[in-house]
Amino acid sequence: MQFTKMQGAGNDFIIINNMILKLPVEKIPAIAKKLCQRKVSLGADGFMVVDYPDGDADFKMRFYNQDGSIGEMCGNGARCISRYAYINNIAGRKMKFETGAGIVESEVLEGRQVKVLLNKPEIVKIENDLEIDGVKYECSYIELGNPGLPHAVVKFEGLSHADYKEIFETGKKIRYYEKFPKGANVNFFEILDEHTALVKTYERGVEDLTLACGTGSASAAVALILKGYLKGDKVKIIVSGGELFVEVERTGNVVHKLYLIGDTNIVATGEILDEDLVL
Repeated sequence: MQFTKMQGAGNDFIIINNMILKLPVEKIPAIAKKLCQRKVSLGADGFMVVDYPDGDADFKMRFYNQDGSIGEMCGNGARCISRYAYINNIAGRKMKFETGAGIVESEVLEGRQVKVLLNKPEIVKIENDLEIDGVKYECSYIELGNPGLPHAVVKFEGLSHADYKEIFETGKKIRYYEKFPKGANVNFFEILDEHTALVKTYERGVEDLTLACGTGSASAAVALILKGYLKGDKVKIIVSGGELFVEVERTGNVVHKLYLIGDTNIVATGEILDEDLVL
């Protein structure tokens, strides 16, 4: 099985072209779970499949989390798969593709940069504070697309100096908060200046902190702009794996377009020979 491994801001993905491989879709979750295991297989945050579209898009992006569960969308994954599609002549420099959260448009810029027009925030609850184990957290809740990709944006004092265990344990509790019916990706933030925020994300499906989350960074940017923490409509989000830029086109508190911009990196291409993999 031919594969490409890419990463964007530290989010790493295994990508395959099912237009060529023609794997049964029902078998892909198990394949994704096996190959995404670190140390015993290739290892990755997520598994992405390029497939034939149902409509007039250039292709369909099937996204699977590290545990094999289906993900609605992934921002950094969308940037990586866009460059993959361009390099492999599946799409032109500007493209649109189907995802579980709706149609996504993107553009491969100069060098390794990719700009993705993310699904619009369909649910925006800027003031959505929560309490867990007697501790109150300042929180916003945002869903991108329909069906929506759920994100909690949570203020975390001293995030840049907090240790992993504290962030992990807090993120795990909020991820399963009873009032989040689908669970949520938890994006902790700390404001660095009026145009820059630090974000660290506990991702559902991975069930751990990741080096970056594109849709989480974009959701955090929306919440922080609307709450007045960040100024302007283009902001920088610092993540553990690098930096991302988010552009927000809006009228007041209504977001019309949401862009995620950042580098992509082709790590490896080759053939999967995992002898434990059952196709």
